[in-house]
Amino acid sequence: MTDSTKTPVSSKRRFALWQGAAALSTLALVPLATGAMASVDSKTQEEISRFMDVYLEVKSNYVEPVDDSKLIEGAINGMLASLDPHSGYLDARGFSNLRTQTDGEYGGLGLSVTMEDGVVKVIAPTADTPADKAGIKSGDYITHINKELIFGLTLDEAVEQMRGRPGTKIDVTIVREGQDKPIEMSLTREVIDLKPVKWEVSGDVGVLTVTSFSADATTDMRAAMMAVEKSLGKKPRGWIVDLRSNPGGLLDEAVGISDLFLERGEIVSQRGRRKGDIERFFAEPGDLAGGAPVVVLIDSGSASASEIVAGALQDQHRAVVMGERSFGKGSVQTVLPLSDTTALRLTTARYYTPSGRSVQEGGIEPDIRVPQISDPDYASRPKFRESDLRRHLINEKKVDDGLIEKDEKVDPRFTATAAELKAKGIEDFQLHYALQTIGRISPTAPRMAAQATKPGAKPARRN
Repeated sequence: MTDSTKTPVSSKRRFALWQGAAALSTLALVPLATGAMASVDSKTQEEISRFMDVYLEVKSNYVEPVDDSKLIEGAINGMLASLDPHSGYLDARGFSNLRTQTDGEYGGLGLSVTMEDGVVKVIAPTADTPADKAGIKSGDYITHINKELIFGLTLDEAVEQMRGRPGTKIDVTIVREGQDKPIEMSLTREVIDLKPVKWEVSGDVGVLTVTSFSADATTDMRAAMMAVEKSLGKKPRGWIVDLRSNPGGLLDEAVGISDLFLERGEIVSQRGRRKGDIERFFAEPGDLAGGAPVVVLIDSGSASASEIVAGALQDQHRAVVMGERSFGKGSVQTVLPLSDTTALRLTTARYYTPSGRSVQEGGIEPDIRVPQISDPDYASRPKFRESDLRRHLINEKKVDDGLIEKDEKVDPRFTATAAELKAKGIEDFQLHYALQTIGRISPTAPRMAAQATKPGAKPARRN
């Protein structure tokens, strides 16, 4: 979750949000099935009767009177908490937060967070926000807000305390592994206007940073590519698509951004509980990059919609994926409205890359692993991924994280220290290495996309 949450903008809008405070999942807003109770059998009725027995005992004998709505909401939260970490109940505040996040603008710190053992844990700060400028990092634990312990609060309650009127001060206490003492920080809330895409030109290469797959991200990406070409006065030599620390967003936007670089072929598929419950999304003709080389940057904070884009371009041989293994969020959530102000966020499917890979747990493995050695805390800071979440869905093909992470030999290309890189003027080693890679590719090299696709493939309709 971010220190705000985004909400659906239409009754059929699909999402790829990743749960934390706005945990990235793939969401669809649909009516709650009224026929669900038809499948209730005698065993289910017995269990419901057992629940009612407990409910009545609490109502009659608890030390203090308890409001019915509090008990029912607690029961609902407990039920959903027994599932995977991305399913949950959205009360009026949570539903409002979801809308706010989807709109892409709110007052806060610019953090994606989750809850771990009752403590708020940072998934990633958003670039150029108060949290990022203050030096909050992935894996940090937030223990106090304005000197008050927040242990025991729900994630929504903690996030609500972090949000607030722009210009107001907030003190946070951070516990970071490897640090002997807690870190005290004073931040000023700002309007977090999640402009989905930022662009810059480095030499003759266009660098496109996707910070969020919020509404209109594809439109912004198209505009950014045109701005790069206008700035250069020509087509760039190549493109870098930076998806690092991007926790996800709308599924439609992940499909749209992937499509900008593809002529044809599948982008992603999602598969539900039933064998025939499969939906596929295909690219439409037209590669806006004209076949120019593409490097996609990912890290452990790249999740859900980011993994859809990276997986699609990697499987279609359209881009070289570089950086570090991604978060591993490969499930789809559906928003099921219960009323005008409340809803369920329920995991209903898994998504797969064009080759049929599930990124659940394992994430996207880069073609070229490049550590962020310009970060002095890189080696000591723990990585936080989907597989670290309790009750996460298990990949059908067991993922051995130990083997994935194992690297017996130190790559001689990556032995420089952060101080040595800084002396050379290199602030972002992963980006620097990506630019070097693009520079080594001949501008006359054949396009990186695979030409072969399944015959008869048709573009999916977009809602």
